[in-house]
Amino acid sequence: MNLAALLGLLSLAAAVSAAPPKAHNSRSHSSASISNLKSKIKNVVILEMENRSVDNVLGGQTIKGLENPINNGPFCNPYNLTDASSGEVCSSAKDFDSILDDPDHSVTGNNIEFYGTFAPSNADIAQGKLTPSQQGFVHEQLRRYGDDVNKTELAKQVLNYYTEDEVPVLTSLVQNYLTFNHWHSDHPGPTNPNRAYVLSGTSAGHGTNDDAFNSDVHGLTQRSIFQQLSETNHTWKNYYTSTDMVDAFFFDWTFTSNNTDKAQPLTNFYADAAAGTLPEFSFVDPSCCGQGTSSMHPSGLISDGETFIKNVYDALRASPQWEETLFILTFDETGGFHDHVPPPLAPRPDDLTYTETAPNGESYTFTFDRLGGRIPTLLISPWIAKGQVEQKGTNSEGDVVSYSASSILRTLGYLWDFEPFTPRVGGAASFEHLIEKKKRDDTPAQLPEPKAFRARI
Repeated sequence: MNLAALLGLLSLAAAVSAAPPKAHNSRSHSSASISNLKSKIKNVVILEMENRSVDNVLGGQTIKGLENPINNGPFCNPYNLTDASSGEVCSSAKDFDSILDDPDHSVTGNNIEFYGTFAPSNADIAQGKLTPSQQGFVHEQLRRYGDDVNKTELAKQVLNYYTEDEVPVLTSLVQNYLTFNHWHSDHPGPTNPNRAYVLSGTSAGHGTNDDAFNSDVHGLTQRSIFQQLSETNHTWKNYYTSTDMVDAFFFDWTFTSNNTDKAQPLTNFYADAAAGTLPEFSFVDPSCCGQGTSSMHPSGLISDGETFIKNVYDALRASPQWEETLFILTFDETGGFHDHVPPPLAPRPDDLTYTETAPNGESYTFTFDRLGGRIPTLLISPWIAKGQVEQKGTNSEGDVVSYSASSILRTLGYLWDFEPFTPRVGGAASFEHLIEKKKRDDTPAQLPEPKAFRARI
């Protein structure tokens, strides 16, 4: 073989090895992808679980493309951020069905877990001078509970991950549908502000689970997906497991517009699914947060959460509406569980701030300009490709960005013709291009039965 021919073969091999992965049906934010979404999906169901990170609850999933401890780890944390002589501990398989020592997931708790300090410099973060190291999870768990629990057990609580056999329901969903590798919570803090982001694109300056979220206060006044759909003649219901968690009741509009009747008990969800009468938008709330609840919150059982996910999926799969349904399974926030992927910056939804006093007495003011940790999120539908892992997405400006909770509102805006509620939503990646043009006929009729395992520490 002459030199020219050899160089030609080498160039071809390099081009093949560097070729991008197979493209999706069409580009995100394009008229083609939006038209395809509208033609295939007529009703959307969201189930939002509680307080788990990708590295935690999906840490043992072996599917290619998902960055987690079993595929890319182990990942390690020092026992003490300021004393290297204390040593370090690394992630390992087999977590517990229930964890009594709920990890810190406040704003300042996330700060020390991500940045190693309760009050990092916002200016340095914004300028890229300070980036998250993800090294403080074990340190903060020991600070919080070190006097009461063995430090090795505390480290396992936040670093260990669930194996595929421990979470058979999630494993089946990962293997049969699409999992996001880069999906972050919109707020590096606790539950209710993050749930507000899913539904409205902002927490309206609320950084913790304050009284504004109580159903007898209903203190959120921003526009929500519920209001948007009602005012444009689309149907919705918020199905709840317990009246302690009804997200539609966060919003004052739900009460002033006499729409509280659209919050209905979970038994109605199963009946509506069986009858083929689910509304265009269904938001399903699990129960929270202790033993016997279904949200996967640490003090409850992972296996009970799996049972709940299975029941919702099985009902949708058997429904006459299955072939026009998009089921989004997501979590609200990471709950203080380790994840090795640094959270990125993001557009501020508004000009509001939130101030919190850290455990060491420092005051920290958050400007809502960055995301929280990676949370498990899956797209489930006969119009979703089998066993796919989606990496980062693209916003409407063409920038490659991580997905987040606001990606839901960005995509639903295309489905039901409404503009982004906030700059955060406007800058989010959409995922309508992930809807396939050809319907699958191999989706599981039922998910496997969960099983309890070593209970708690």
